[in-house]
Amino acid sequence: MMRIGLGGGCHWCTEGVVQALRGVETVEQGFLRADPPSDAWAEGVVAIFDPAILPLDTLIEIHLRTHSGGGGYSPNGRYRSAVHVCEAGQADVAQAVITRVAAERGEAAPTLILPFRDFTPSEDRYQDYYRTDPNRPFCRRYIDPKLDFLRAQFANMVRSG
Repeated sequence: MMRIGLGGGCHWCTEGVVQALRGVETVEQGFLRADPPSDAWAEGVVAIFDPAILPLDTLIEIHLRTHSGGGGYSPNGRYRSAVHVCEAGQADVAQAVITRVAAERGEAAPTLILPFRDFTPSEDRYQDYYRTDPNRPFCRRYIDPKLDFLRAQFANMVRSG
């Protein structure tokens, strides 16, 4: 099993997307922190997954394609497009995927690669946000389109049922 942190705007959205993937054992959403100058708490998730089922590069690509990584993210803002690496070698994989996706989009790559330093979970009432009530207006407006995209573009990586 492998662990990685992903920041991409709203942690409810990131959690819903990552939970939908085959090979993911657990997802905790909350707030991630790295080293200065990126040590402000930012929304994100910590995923534990099986890289034999869900390769790290595929997970990072899905992450990049399901949030507004090209938007106006601030390194010290609450919403930060980031990959928080936990193990040796993860930064190299993340950099290769970020570079490739940015080149395909013809834009700069604002997604940061940061060391995973700390995590604090959201309140219990926000955990499993999509799973506990997918009919919430927020879920229908923001998470459902991401899941539709996931099913269309990465169908072989989506959990069945």
